[in-house]
Amino acid sequence: MRIAQIAPLYESVPPRLYGGTERVVHHLTESLIDLGHDVTLFASGDSRTSARLVPARDHALRLDSELSWDLPAHLAMLEEVREQADRFDVLHFHTDCLHMPLFRDMAHRTITTLHGRQDIKDVPPFLARFRQFPLVSISNDQRRPVAFANFIDTVYHGLPEDLYRFQPNPEGNYLAFLGRIAPEKGPDRAIEIARRAGLRLKIAAKVDRADEAYFRERIEPLLNDPLVEFVGEISDADKSDFLGNALALVFPIDWPEPFGLVMIEAMACGTPVIASPRGSVPEIVEHGVTGLIARDIEEAAMAVREVGQLDRHRIREVFEARFSARAMARSYLRLYEQIVAADERQVATVKLPRAASIGVHSNGSSPIIVPDSVPERQEPTGPLF
Repeated sequence: MRIAQIAPLYESVPPRLYGGTERVVHHLTESLIDLGHDVTLFASGDSRTSARLVPARDHALRLDSELSWDLPAHLAMLEEVREQADRFDVLHFHTDCLHMPLFRDMAHRTITTLHGRQDIKDVPPFLARFRQFPLVSISNDQRRPVAFANFIDTVYHGLPEDLYRFQPNPEGNYLAFLGRIAPEKGPDRAIEIARRAGLRLKIAAKVDRADEAYFRERIEPLLNDPLVEFVGEISDADKSDFLGNALALVFPIDWPEPFGLVMIEAMACGTPVIASPRGSVPEIVEHGVTGLIARDIEEAAMAVREVGQLDRHRIREVFEARFSARAMARSYLRLYEQIVAADERQVATVKLPRAASIGVHSNGSSPIIVPDSVPERQEPTGPLF
């Protein structure tokens, strides 16, 4: 199958440091190639991939030292995708909803994975205008604010099984916090959990410009505690040691996390997760198996004393079964095949000079209505799922 993967341009694919969406795009692209498919990646020019790379700009936006603007860069990339669209069976977008006005006429050949939160004022009315686009959620919880939208499946993120090293016996007596310094991620709560548990906390996180004031005013003063060590951003190469040697990953979020890639990174190392029951957490963490879900700081501190009883071998087994990159790629391939088959059925039906008929998709969503008479050639319109 000929597949186009269209990535955002904020980070390279894969990212050098932080960057969840671009990391997922990389793992999906490489897994699809391993499964024998022809993949083209539209991304920044500093990306590293086995696919055919179509560079939209020379460097990813976040690490570009020159003054840059994300909107023209993304629109130029999307125009290039349009020019090459006939080369592909499926166009897989990871650019949120930016592409939709430009690809309305070929929505039936696209899949859009929504990577971000959907409980934002302007998102529901926008998606309501573009119901013809087949959407994929990265957790069932992510759908709640836009349940009316044209979701065709939920596909959980996956990681290569050999990316992180399994550590059955952690060598460090500490808790880990990995991700981004932001109020919704709860670094201050992670510090308080560690204090109450009497354990060291290592924080490996980036600080976005938007969160610099929060870091300076709320978090930096807490770093004077001898139990707290701020490591800064780390790369994939550092995560096996950082996560694998931790007693647990602390994930005390206070927002509707769409997925939370760091949770499965910890599981790949065999490290259990202590997390708040927000967003995707109850879907990703199996309470009592791969981690413990705690409703507040006090419960999380108590969970620290219990988490050592969890079987790290079992945590790794669950990761391999549910969250491998190959499992993710196969789930997407099933959706690509549905897209192609639906397109072929629609084209074939358009060519038949027969009475009007109604076909309902196997998933029970909107029917395709074929008129009594049609032109010899007609572009498919309307939702396919």
